[in-house]
Amino acid sequence: MKHLIGKLFVLLAAAACMAAIVAAQKVETGFLDRSVVVNKTQYRYQVYVPREFSRSKKWPVIIALHGGGSYGDDGLKQTDGGGFAHAIRSNPEHFPAIVIFPQAHADGTPGWQLEGGQAALAALDSAVKEFNGDTKRVVLTGLSAGGNGTWSIASRYPERFAAIVPVCGFIFKFKGITSSIDYPALAPADVADQYAYIAKKVASIPIWIFHGDADKSVPVGESRKMAAALKTIGANVQYTEFPGVDHNAWDPAYARADLIEWMLKQRRP
Repeated sequence: MKHLIGKLFVLLAAAACMAAIVAAQKVETGFLDRSVVVNKTQYRYQVYVPREFSRSKKWPVIIALHGGGSYGDDGLKQTDGGGFAHAIRSNPEHFPAIVIFPQAHADGTPGWQLEGGQAALAALDSAVKEFNGDTKRVVLTGLSAGGNGTWSIASRYPERFAAIVPVCGFIFKFKGITSSIDYPALAPADVADQYAYIAKKVASIPIWIFHGDADKSVPVGESRKMAAALKTIGANVQYTEFPGVDHNAWDPAYARADLIEWMLKQRRP
């Protein structure tokens, strides 16, 4: 009898141990709150973790930059309303990826061009480490001021991305319609052709550009000129222009299953 009791005790202990291991491995999914510190300043962000997440494999990563109406420090505004977060909530089955939503502060600076961009990359590094992201499969996208941020960050760190998707972005000197923020041109003032300059910086990355031809906030010519400059130097670029669409080109862009499939297939050598 003592022998049977001893064996039963061992089995129960093993079962409890296995249950503890499984519980420890279980990861919360959905939109999760996180933060990073850059230059002693806290930046909140959200990270989307798909329901089927498992640490047993590496995951593709998408980093989505918000527009000028979502600056702040609440860590939430960047996922409210439309944009990439809305696309995920509408069709979560299309997004088997880790998706990072950084938030740049409403501090009067040009969003992603300065410390906001550093915070976005810090959030990327943190989420990749926490959720087993694949550093060779990181895609950067952004809308409006986030489109500007996509061009800005990718032109400075092209080696970090497998592809980029700027939506109604700009590279010229611009004053934000919503934020009233002054955005400097991304190319130096003494450059003869600023579009060609940025194109050369990002030419090694597959690029898919989106813009509405009725955009009243950011001229569609910004995306047309960047697409032309990239095509001139033989870059891997696609350009999609939506007829009759105003500034919210992100709605039809992010709703496209073929775009999301394309993003998830990209991989750096």
